Amino acid sequence: MEERLASLKEELRADFCILNGENLADGVGVTPKLADKMLEAGADALTLGNHVFRRGEIIPYLKESDRIVRPANLSSRAPGKKLIVVNGVAVFNLLGFLFINPPVNPFEVVDDIVEQARKRTPIIVLDMHGEATSEKVAMSKWLDGKVTAVIGTHTHIQTNDARVQAGGTAAITDAGMTGPHDSVIGVQAELAIRQMRTSMPVRFETASGDVRIEGVLVECGDDGRATSCEPVRVSVA
Repeated sequence: MEERLASLKEELRADFCILNGENLADGVGVTPKLADKMLEAGADALTLGNHVFRRGEIIPYLKESDRIVRPANLSSRAPGKKLIVVNGVAVFNLLGFLFINPPVNPFEVVDDIVEQARKRTPIIVLDMHGEATSEKVAMSKWLDGKVTAVIGTHTHIQTNDARVQAGGTAAITDAGMTGPHDSVIGVQAELAIRQMRTSMPVRFETASGDVRIEGVLVECGDDGRATSCEPVRVSVA
């Protein structure tokens, strides 16, 4: 990823890159070193997810960095920023309520965050990190016309519903996974299958075959309204 990102941005003529760093550290969480690597490689902002605090060393980094955002519906006492604005783009992150059970329902906080963002820029992107497709689609519908894009993450499988909604908000239920696709969502298949067949604890290891970069390319005007939304899938030799 770090070797390919800069050239891919150039090929796609992308002005801004948001990377979900939830699984950078061997599939679970992120470290400051890895976050810096991704930012240096071409990512402009990083979002996270339900593994946000699995690596304790990330906590001071979350407090200090203006380019990484943690889920906004955690405890109000949790470290890190709920909203960042980088180069005129507002980025925020929410955890889905269904099956993840964060401290606060995302629908309870989203309106306030969008209002804060709109005071600073019309270009606003939400990383909706959730298990349930219904919840991610509902959030994209609720925010149609209020934000530029609602990009679903977490389930690792790129969905076939990239679209621009009637109000001008781009959406996709899941942007997919950057990593080894000859796997069970990044894990060596035989290990994941063993756990499912035996219900016994198994130490997961990251797979290595068929590495791809997946995501979504959104175009928008200066008013923040999206004009196109296309999935991206690139094989990495």
